[in-house]
Amino acid sequence: MTVSEAILWPGTKVCERLGVDPEGEAGMLRWLVNTLVYLVVSLAVVWIVAV
Repeated sequence: MTVSEAILWPGTKVCERLGVDPEGEAGMLRWLVNTLVYLVVSLAVVWIVAV
């Protein structure tokens, strides 16, 4: 597994679960899921560090 595959893993798994091809038309869906996942993770890290 390459670094880019590891970073895109959450969105890829969601697309597979929904039965769509993450490499094709569902590229935006994979991007959206990854954005939301990493937003929550980064906000949690900032909150832990700041408090």
